[in-house]
Amino acid sequence: MTVVLALLAIIAVTVIWAVMAYNGLVSNRQKLKEGWSGIDVQLKRRFDLVPNLVETVKAYAKHEDKVLNEVTASRTDCQKAQSSSVENRAQVESILSGALGRLIAVAENYPDLKANQNFAQLQKNLFEIEDNIQMARRYYNGSARDFNTSVQSFPTNIIANKFGFKTEPFFEISNSAEKEVVQVKF
Repeated sequence: MTVVLALLAIIAVTVIWAVMAYNGLVSNRQKLKEGWSGIDVQLKRRFDLVPNLVETVKAYAKHEDKVLNEVTASRTDCQKAQSSSVENRAQVESILSGALGRLIAVAENYPDLKANQNFAQLQKNLFEIEDNIQMARRYYNGSARDFNTSVQSFPTNIIANKFGFKTEPFFEISNSAEKEVVQVKF
């Protein structure tokens, strides 16, 4: 009788642990989705701001076609990549970030443009959005770290493997040149 009770207790503890481990994995996966949603919202805000910024700069810097075309092409690539993998989306978005940095650097060479209130407001909005993207990316990457740790750590990896939980990629800038601060030179 004691053996049966001990065996039932062990089974009950194991089942309770398995349910808690599974629920923890689901919770971490939801935080990961929430983090990605935050990045997606900020990228959409930036996506919507880019045409206004390009048109404002275009009015002043007519001979800077290469940079303006690069920003426009990068924006188009971002639109096409909206439903792609995290790795692909990070790569495309990082190219747009670099192009926007070069656009701002070009704009700094035009004193009339720098003094223009529309440009100043657009530039301020862009910097705010870039900061928000940074924060959203940190949240997402923290959620990915926690989720991946749960998926890979013993003993929760047993539950993760059983129910098909897979590690998720981080949202990273892949091109090291784009991690550097844009230098503005006159």
